[in-house]
Amino acid sequence: MPRPDLSRVPEFYHKYISLVKEDELKEAFINGSGTLIKFLENIPADKREYRYAENKWNIKEVIQHIIDTERVFNYRALCFARQDQTPLPGFDENEYSKNSKAGKRDWNGLLEEFKSIRKSTELLFASFDEEQLNAAGIANKNSNYVLGMGYIMIGHGLHHLNVIKERYL
Repeated sequence: MPRPDLSRVPEFYHKYISLVKEDELKEAFINGSGTLIKFLENIPADKREYRYAENKWNIKEVIQHIIDTERVFNYRALCFARQDQTPLPGFDENEYSKNSKAGKRDWNGLLEEFKSIRKSTELLFASFDEEQLNAAGIANKNSNYVLGMGYIMIGHGLHHLNVIKERYL
């Protein structure tokens, strides 16, 4: 299956898809997940609650944001793949972060949760056939499709990896 058709994905997400270099989704998940997990496992303890500016998320909150976003996108992908045409709501990432209490979480538990949700994502997308990967729907008042959402999730994690490297470490 080819890379996502960007005309089927909201423009806002193109930056995430562009970070994914692999042409095959399965390979992209393997490489993207491995890169992100290895990076997160090596973040020094003294940086995990660091904020590079006032009112910015700390690294724990960034990881929780990646987890929350992946859960939302998995639900969207599942709905679209199962031909549920119900328009799905958006979500306010800042409200989710504010109410996540990620700063109080145990670092190892947070990493285990990310690994689990990412493995679940990989298994979900591996279960989709070509027709399901091409299924589309409406989320947050925008049309999107399953294959695009897979690449978006991988790229979203890589985007935040780059932000952490540039602004936190």
